[in-house]
Amino acid sequence: IGSRVIWEAFLESPAAAFGMIFSNGEHAPEYFTYSSRIYFFSDSASFFVIRVAAIIDLLTYSSYSATALFFAFYSFIGGWLLFLTFYKRYQHLHFWIAIGCLFIPSVFFWGSGILKDTLVMGGLGIILWALDSLFIEKRLSVFRIVVLLLAIWSVFSLKKFILQAYLPAAIIWIYLGNLDQIRSAVLRLMVFPFVIVLSIGGAYYATVKIGENDKRYAIENLVSTSQITARDIRFQSGRLAGSGYELSEFFDGSLGSAMRLAPQAIGVTLFRPYLWEVKNPLMLMSALENLAFLLVTLYIVFRRGYGALGKMFNPEVAFCFIFSIAYAFAVGVSTYNFGTLARYKIPLMPFYFVGLVILYDLVSPKKVEELESTEKLSTTV
Repeated sequence: IGSRVIWEAFLESPAAAFGMIFSNGEHAPEYFTYSSRIYFFSDSASFFVIRVAAIIDLLTYSSYSATALFFAFYSFIGGWLLFLTFYKRYQHLHFWIAIGCLFIPSVFFWGSGILKDTLVMGGLGIILWALDSLFIEKRLSVFRIVVLLLAIWSVFSLKKFILQAYLPAAIIWIYLGNLDQIRSAVLRLMVFPFVIVLSIGGAYYATVKIGENDKRYAIENLVSTSQITARDIRFQSGRLAGSGYELSEFFDGSLGSAMRLAPQAIGVTLFRPYLWEVKNPLMLMSALENLAFLLVTLYIVFRRGYGALGKMFNPEVAFCFIFSIAYAFAVGVSTYNFGTLARYKIPLMPFYFVGLVILYDLVSPKKVEELESTEKLSTTV
């Protein structure tokens, strides 16, 4: 990989090696001999992974296994912090939250190599932990602020479109989490509309700011960017993969087309491939996970529909589902290939799984009975 080229440069000319690591993607004369051998040198997102790997190579002497272990450890840190964030609120669900945050097979497989996805998974967990510490627990510190900014920067450098779904959902989570701290039910009811307006406004502002430095991800260009990506994966880069899928109509880049395809795109991302669409072992793993998601989702919708709808304003449930559904739509409408989809969708899988677990717990018969008993007791007292 490209980091090995930088390692070779470091042995011969440390200045050239560090020049490439901190370059802006342009081939300078002093290291052109090396940079010209790196295929992704001018691709900022892909080269970010190479930069990180090259820095780690200085510690591992360019041992692929050792470098991959560092990447996997970073991803594990993100998953562990994600687990801790949800665990402190739902300790009785520790087993299922651990499964969602640490042991989903696709996430474990695609999120532990020298890949963008590994760094993204680590970054998302760190961002959530830092936001929770700073804005909900109010544990302000320079360390947490620096960690938050570095994690956001890393995900931004790799896949900024993920942040366009993640940060707006996180802003709503923070507002809802702080709203619960208002003890007066009347005051909470009065404040709630303002919270929703501020959440939507903050989410929109975050989306705009993320797209400022890259025209492809500006709000007015998001739809056309998705169309270009879809055509590339379906008919160019993913053409020979043999596991393409179709929606009822091809995404033509218009907002109307995006809205019409939204239910299908979300369904494809969350629940396909189905078992009868499996063509290889990796697709089987993904299909089994999707089947579990589908069965639990259907159970909650058809057995606990109205009760589940009432719990959607739970801060964690709202956050998990807003991010998962928004990201599922973006991926489903811009991929058109099951193989690519299986890797692209792993950032949402822990959140959708944990959202299902928490929602299932909130609407379970036992939980409902406990809440009703508590309400009766408080009324009696």
